[in-house]
Amino acid sequence: MQRSSFSAVYYRPIEAAIRWAGLFRFREEILANVRSRKLPATLDCPRCSELRLYTDRIYDAIFHGELPYGRSGITMSDESLWDSPDLTIRHVDLKRWILHTYPDQRPAFLFSRAERIAHPVITVEAGQALLVEREALKSQLDLCRHQLQALQEQQKKQDAPIAACTLCPLSDRAESTYLHVIGAMLDVMLGRTPSGAPYSRFTSQEAVISALIAHHGSLMGITERTLQTKFAQARRKLRADN
Repeated sequence: MQRSSFSAVYYRPIEAAIRWAGLFRFREEILANVRSRKLPATLDCPRCSELRLYTDRIYDAIFHGELPYGRSGITMSDESLWDSPDLTIRHVDLKRWILHTYPDQRPAFLFSRAERIAHPVITVEAGQALLVEREALKSQLDLCRHQLQALQEQQKKQDAPIAACTLCPLSDRAESTYLHVIGAMLDVMLGRTPSGAPYSRFTSQEAVISALIAHHGSLMGITERTLQTKFAQARRKLRADN
């Protein structure tokens, strides 16, 4: 292994920890003070606590059989290597172990820039914030569902009398009354006084229908076809009963 290269085929545990902690530029100074797998208590370097943590994590994984190790890049299971300066861990094994055990970590010596972008780091705090936001959105959704259900029930209650009425046909007497009223109103609106003056400004039935649609077209039954039919029925009924 080229010991000065940033990424390599295999690493000594301290070499991997140095890169993991982002201390590669201090590599020579750190290695000059490290004689065994135990870092000196007075090691003078930035982020020394992180370096100790990452070193301990790597050895812990080796001791518990989670991280394959060997000598000079050749994998073997030999506990006598645990305290040896020749102990190494392969790049691919270290990457696989970090990806599985510390999925929020993407050290640059193991992961390419494309891999770090494709798999952004999600911290514990960010994950907790996402869970809180999810629960808040879920509560809002449940509230909206309850409000929608209440509105639907209210609408059903309001529509019930109308629906009931539409199922009850008008009696002949009631229908005759309505047609008389409609026919009489049309006769007056389109008629003239004894002196010849028009009672209203409407000059035709079509003008009345146009005005009704313009002012009340959103109401049920106020359509040209319906009005034409009802007006014709009303005028025939009025002539027949006079």
